[in-house]
Amino acid sequence: MMKNMIRCGICGWCLELLWTGFLSLCHRDPKLKGQSSLWMFPIYGMAAFIGPLSKLLKKWSTFARGLVYTCCIFFTEYCSGSFLKKHNSCPWDYSDAPFQINGVIRLDYAPLWFTTGLLYEKLLR
Repeated sequence: MMKNMIRCGICGWCLELLWTGFLSLCHRDPKLKGQSSLWMFPIYGMAAFIGPLSKLLKKWSTFARGLVYTCCIFFTEYCSGSFLKKHNSCPWDYSDAPFQINGVIRLDYAPLWFTTGLLYEKLLR
């Protein structure tokens, strides 16, 4: 399990760096700087639990599995973000974004988490 947590942590970091780097284009920054936080490694590492979960859901449709993973990712993001926010350590703040909940999750990111959950499923097979 620890090996998978490390793989998921590294994968999550890489995805976040790509995402934030591409988002810098929206701010017209041609440097495409990606950013993350050390806190994100264990948070992304928790995606290792998708491995055993995917075995339970293997007969479910791709859409249904993606929805379950999306809910799990939202739950993890909300809990970890709330905990870190309480300790003034949360590296993200969605307070100004539409469709946000308590500044720690964005519901409009559901398609992103849907795809990410299925990507982790493939990574962990």
